[in-house]
Amino acid sequence: MLTDKLATYTLILASGSPRRHKFLRDMGLDFKIETHPVEEIYPKNLKLEAITNYLAKLKASPFKEKLVPKQIVVTSDTIVWHNKQSLGKPVDKNEAIKMLQTLSNDWHKVITSICFTTLQKQKVVHCVTKVRFKKLTDEEIRYYVENYNPLDKAGAYGIQEWIGAIGITKIKGPYNNVVGLPTHLFYKTLLDIVS
Repeated sequence: MLTDKLATYTLILASGSPRRHKFLRDMGLDFKIETHPVEEIYPKNLKLEAITNYLAKLKASPFKEKLVPKQIVVTSDTIVWHNKQSLGKPVDKNEAIKMLQTLSNDWHKVITSICFTTLQKQKVVHCVTKVRFKKLTDEEIRYYVENYNPLDKAGAYGIQEWIGAIGITKIKGPYNNVVGLPTHLFYKTLLDIVS
């Protein structure tokens, strides 16, 4: 079992996301939360998982100087990819509304990369899920933006919230990835690292 193998390790989750915290708790893992803000800027020529891979590694960089043996730092990044563009977290409600209007009645990709950093090595994995929204009305979009918190979510929506329940018609790939962490991939990779 992973929990047994991790007994001698310290697992550090470098994320403020309550959704990611819950996923790790649901997997029965002991972990510490430690975050260091980094400016999430990436080279403009990057596309798709190259963006999330880059940002997940960037978020690990503040830890590298002070890692000790038997520590594993986990960093991750999620984007929504639509119309050859990356949609991160909206800066305000107006941008959130615009993002949801573009996602309406179309497919998009949700891409999450996870970076595992130890004293000896660094491993990055990623997962892609395709999601389709029905045609959302302006009234539905405004209701969601006013009553929920789209500003802390890539693509301005949470699949586990009201808009996911009423608006998502199809999904291809892991659901948890859209919430913010492909838990099956996280578990498998971590097991590989400590085995």
